[in-house]
Amino acid sequence: MKRMLAGLLWMAASIALPALAQKTVTFAYQDMMNPWRWVQQSQEVEKATGYKINWRQFGGGGDVIRAMASGDVQLGEVGSTGIATAISQGMDVELFWVLEDIAAAEALVARNGSGVNSIADLKGKKIGTPFVSTSHFQLLYAMQKAGLKASDAQVLNMRPPEIAAAWGRGDIDAAFIWDPVLSNIKKTGKVLMTSGDICKQGACTFDGLIVTRKFAKENPEFMVALVKALAKADNDYRSNPKAWTGDTAKVGAVAKWSGGKPEDVADAMSLYGFPSAKEQASPTWLGGGANGAAAKALTQQANFLKEQGRLTTVVPDYSKNVTTEWVTKAM
Repeated sequence: MKRMLAGLLWMAASIALPALAQKTVTFAYQDMMNPWRWVQQSQEVEKATGYKINWRQFGGGGDVIRAMASGDVQLGEVGSTGIATAISQGMDVELFWVLEDIAAAEALVARNGSGVNSIADLKGKKIGTPFVSTSHFQLLYAMQKAGLKASDAQVLNMRPPEIAAAWGRGDIDAAFIWDPVLSNIKKTGKVLMTSGDICKQGACTFDGLIVTRKFAKENPEFMVALVKALAKADNDYRSNPKAWTGDTAKVGAVAKWSGGKPEDVADAMSLYGFPSAKEQASPTWLGGGANGAAAKALTQQANFLKEQGRLTTVVPDYSKNVTTEWVTKAM
């Protein structure tokens, strides 16, 4: 009887096991080169939380927000333009970490032999860029500043690998893009403007991490562990960039996850800024409510896209989708 009872208890426990299954989260990432790639490679967050992370790579911010809107993805890397679009479309997401201050890490490059030597020369030309990306926003902004409408050129929606292929075939005259593709097209092209140049004209951009509010609310320990890992990786890089990029394992991780070449990693990462947790929590980035830099950038980009006919509506306060909660708890 005892053996039978023990057997029944074992069977009951086995049936209950699925309820105690390992928690899983799907995380959308792109191909930017940053210290976060080492966290992905080392599985630091998985080890700290016990969660299983399904990593899914996407070719642009538009793809990421569509996946998050479908419910398939809970966290994602998205440029500020994509984040502004997601919020404008009513998605229940929050910006909780600035992955990179893009600074001069993206650029508009004209292909050698295209006859393009200035922004004005883009009239009638074919330009590749991922739509709903920071590059797309800054391309349209730069064209407007030069007196061109988007319709004055053929602006084509292309993911980074598609830009690389089209460039190699000579199908496009110019592209606005980031590394690793940027490093490749620079070899046979001329940089017309960098994202840093356009920022000086009044249109600054960043890449951020967003999360569905539902997931964040239900998984607070995971969120804190994630932000701690992000802050640590960025701090390690900022403290000694040369030592960081001199570590073959770390450089290899960045190249692997971004799809780039190890020899391009150091130069590409040097073009970005990686804000500290303290800066993130301040009005310099996530803090400050509607007066914070992140909220202001999202507002500007959303309004610009509406003027360009890329968005039908904007929301009155983008700061409501910007949070310092997880940064503050991780500090």
